[in-house]
Amino acid sequence: MCSKLIEPSEIELINNSKIAILSTVNNFNLYSKSSGLYPLNIQRYVIDGRNGMFGIHSINYMMKIFKRKNIDWLILMDEDALFIDPKLIFPLIKEMFLSDYIVCGVRDGGMLPERAGNPYVINPFFSIINLKKLKQIWNKKEMLSNHYIRKGEFDDDLSFLKYPYNINSMSEPYYCFYFWLKRKNQKLLYLDATLPFVDDQITNTVQDLNGKSILYHTWFSREYGDERGRHTARIDAVFNQFSLSTNTNDLKPIIYRDNLFPLKNRFRRFKKHLKMRLGLKIINNQ
Repeated sequence: MCSKLIEPSEIELINNSKIAILSTVNNFNLYSKSSGLYPLNIQRYVIDGRNGMFGIHSINYMMKIFKRKNIDWLILMDEDALFIDPKLIFPLIKEMFLSDYIVCGVRDGGMLPERAGNPYVINPFFSIINLKKLKQIWNKKEMLSNHYIRKGEFDDDLSFLKYPYNINSMSEPYYCFYFWLKRKNQKLLYLDATLPFVDDQITNTVQDLNGKSILYHTWFSREYGDERGRHTARIDAVFNQFSLSTNTNDLKPIIYRDNLFPLKNRFRRFKKHLKMRLGLKIINNQ
């Protein structure tokens, strides 16, 4: 475990102009509600994910967007996540800076019943990235080439994890981003999560290093408001705990959308399929 997080009163003010929040949004109805709880005077950016952009594609697009922006710290925040105490992000950023962490967040396996993936990587529903440091080492081609795992390669202590996980899982394309960071000897700060509700075993909190709850994450934003409504009432029950309203005097989100992404993604899939077909043909002809 990491050293205890210093209290907000013990740190100097962080320059808010060097911090930004980025959300890859599929459900703008939820975003309009949850963004009302964002910390004031922090610039908000949105990637419009309704055309299928998310995961590793969103990370790559993120680096394109912020390549020349004067942002040092980037908070990733899904639209189905709600801040409980947004002020807690500032001492967390300070601790990341002092202890040289490049990214923090919750493990994708073992920490929550909803996620039984690889515990060495972070699920990006909420994360803080040292963007200044990431831009110094960024290499898209190199990063994408790290979508693999070697047996026994990582030695994290996983004995405390209480839910299922799979150290060999490669279930998400974005795993390569975190494997790449670990292989470049970058430090990842894994945060704890809890299930705060007896009647809702999906929604979780994310905690800082003092055990204080930063936010709720309800999951399943893509199914919110659909005809089945399987998760709508559950998510509403969490959202209804807050007085949700957008501060009209605060910074408005800057929205980005890659209109060519569906076409480019289909072309990528076609090339991948073609390579597989050609590879199998060569093997069968040998």
